[in-house]
Amino acid sequence: QVQLVESGGGLVQPGGSLRLSCAASGSSFKAYVMGWYRQAPGKQRELVATINSDGKTTYVDSVKGRFTISRDNAKSTVHLQMNSLKPEDTAVYYCNAKRVLIPLEVWGQGTLVTVAS
Repeated sequence: QVQLVESGGGLVQPGGSLRLSCAASGSSFKAYVMGWYRQAPGKQRELVATINSDGKTTYVDSVKGRFTISRDNAKSTVHLQMNSLKPEDTAVYYCNAKRVLIPLEVWGQGTLVTVAS
């Protein structure tokens, strides 16, 4: 089982960029589909992006063209590069690891991203 620790959140002005990182400890990082979710105040948690061990990615429509998810299997890390940030991107962002063959889902503690002037 992996443990996840996020970093990189903070306050940024509209139009700015942030890069979130998620470090995974434990074994078999490649066995997990990694994802980023976010939860804005008063809203449900939503899936932002996923990446499998082969690098195949998916994105929610609202971030396509602005966010990029990547992973380094050798370093057991996953990143979310966020560009052209908007106030509506303000949320707590959570790293997620989902194992498929032997089902298991793990969450990080979350990191706050605030987009405001």
